[in-house]
Amino acid sequence: MRRKNREASLTSKCSVQVRFSEVDSMQIVWHGQYVRYFEDGREAFGRDYPGLGYMEIYRCGYTAPIVDLKIEFKHPLRYGDTAIVETRYIDTDAAKICFDYTITRASDGETVATGSTVQVFLGGGNELELVNPGFYVKWKERWGVRR
Repeated sequence: MRRKNREASLTSKCSVQVRFSEVDSMQIVWHGQYVRYFEDGREAFGRDYPGLGYMEIYRCGYTAPIVDLKIEFKHPLRYGDTAIVETRYIDTDAAKICFDYTITRASDGETVATGSTVQVFLGGGNELELVNPGFYVKWKERWGVRR
């Protein structure tokens, strides 16, 4: 379940049009698509707050795989709906990136899903980083993220 009472340091929103290929025979979005919508949200977040996009992390010599993913389904999305994905960055002192998500249906504002992801940093040789990489510390400073 989603961790309660986590205050977001930074927030981003994007919209996603539900495509035919994302629904099942009942025209309801297949549950696995919500993981893709979370990714759409992270990519939009990276555009809104440059320096934390996938390729930017990679150019700094790191990867950031997801090690924890939680989704809580509330109401269905259907073919043709527009989903609003709100992505909230949750600051932590640990060497990881935490996001919380809320997906709402644009037509009525109904919350259809909530969730969270945790990403860790892997350096050269795919070694787990136990301290925040320098580029990440600078990114936090640039965007005013302090604990």
